[in-house]
Amino acid sequence: MKVEIFSDVVCPWCYIGHRRFARAVARFAGEVEVIYRPFELNPGAPATGEPLLEALERKFGGDVAQMTGQVAAVGAQEGLELRFDHAISAGTFEAHRMIELAARQGLAEEMTHRLFAAHFTDGLNIGDGEVLAKLAAEVGVTDTGEAAADVREQLARARELGITSVPFFLFEEQFGVSGAQSEDTFLAALEEVAERTAR
Repeated sequence: MKVEIFSDVVCPWCYIGHRRFARAVARFAGEVEVIYRPFELNPGAPATGEPLLEALERKFGGDVAQMTGQVAAVGAQEGLELRFDHAISAGTFEAHRMIELAARQGLAEEMTHRLFAAHFTDGLNIGDGEVLAKLAAEVGVTDTGEAAADVREQLARARELGITSVPFFLFEEQFGVSGAQSEDTFLAALEEVAERTAR
């Protein structure tokens, strides 16, 4: 079964959703091919970056510390360390390009999860070219300088599909599940799609 995951590596619910979905896949009896698709939560964000909490305060106002604290608590239940106070808000186009290159080299999952951890746990600016080069080297991805056109194409496809929030899970190009659902919900979706497509 093919499952495309549309997400952004600066989206905490995407990180949580990826973790829950991976656990559901591990429990699922069938074979699942996961394809990572790009989505930009903040396409205008500068590559230079700024403290995430400052960017969130400007966007949402109010008590972002309380909001991010609640999300961090959910992340902790999934074994994820979400350090919003250290995270840097930056553009993610180049990070998505690196994931696309990693996919061509059979390392998409590893690259995606390294980028999530770099942003949320390590406080690294994943919009910075030097940082991305180091992360790619850690994972074993060779940056050929290609894949920008493919990323633009996929971003356009997400818009055409009407995807406005992530994570979004597209099963067999026809069944969609939105949000960081529970592990059991994801497993039920996998089983239901398997049943429907077997008919």
